[in-house]
Amino acid sequence: MVVGIDYVFRMRAPDHLNALRAVEAAARHQSFALAAQELNVTPAAVVGQLVRRLEETLGVELFHRSQAGPARLVVTKAATSALLDVQAGFAHLSAAMDRLRSARKRQTLAVTMPMAFADKWLLHRLGSFRRGHPGCELRIDTSTALVDFATQPVDVGIRYGAGVWPGLVAVFFTRDAFFPVCNPALLEGQHPLRSPADLCHHQLIHDTSMASTTEFRTWRDWYAQAGLPAAESERGLHINDSAAAYRMAIAGIGIALGRTTLVGQDLAEQRLIRPFGPTLECPLACYVVCRPQNADDPMIIAFRDWLISEARQGREPGQQNR
Repeated sequence: MVVGIDYVFRMRAPDHLNALRAVEAAARHQSFALAAQELNVTPAAVVGQLVRRLEETLGVELFHRSQAGPARLVVTKAATSALLDVQAGFAHLSAAMDRLRSARKRQTLAVTMPMAFADKWLLHRLGSFRRGHPGCELRIDTSTALVDFATQPVDVGIRYGAGVWPGLVAVFFTRDAFFPVCNPALLEGQHPLRSPADLCHHQLIHDTSMASTTEFRTWRDWYAQAGLPAAESERGLHINDSAAAYRMAIAGIGIALGRTTLVGQDLAEQRLIRPFGPTLECPLACYVVCRPQNADDPMIIAFRDWLISEARQGREPGQQNR
């Protein structure tokens, strides 16, 4: 059935809602005066007038006015039969308003990043972001391929590289250094790790996830820096998953080339150690990227600034300042 606008105006829905509120409150308190106090309406006669107008509109008596005193009301059977529905209706309206207010305050931020970065750096820090921004819900995508911002519904990306991606604004937030990491147990045993020369007795773990990027540091680069034979640098296990490479090192399978951002927590909690140097610097770095038209979005700025702040602290959650 199609309801005409003139009919809606004749019904005066807001007036009837106010009247129903008055009926519900008066029925609970059995008093117009107490209902008026709850509804913050004065005088009590206003509540009485709302109820009477509704009774006239419906042609149904809702309250018996007690002869014993003007303040005493008796709910009629007609009102009693409808009261539960009226109360349920107002509860639903209240819940709907809460959801609308919540939707106004809440914002979803779709973020894309490498799986290893999410696993080893971001996820254990998210409590800090949520405490500072309770109205923001993050949706994290850890696709292995770079997401196309022109076609995919993402707001922010965390990328590792030289800082130039066509069509995107990139803001630097941290840089990696590279160094050997291993299980602490490898400092003991038949061939303890005491110096770079001792690597010949242990398996190397190679992260090949960025093998096509020439600036990415590898064991070959580290061996050259340490003055070791380059031919020895290629032996061992090769895996195209940074996080898996560090899990193998934690398990004592071999020695991995650690990256600052990805092994910080493992070092802090002593699952991994740095047995010796040298440390390699790298021209690549971590950047926050977004579309140029979204660069001034307050929530994107908040997320970016939080990342920068976390990186500048230079320690893992739970570590003390030294």
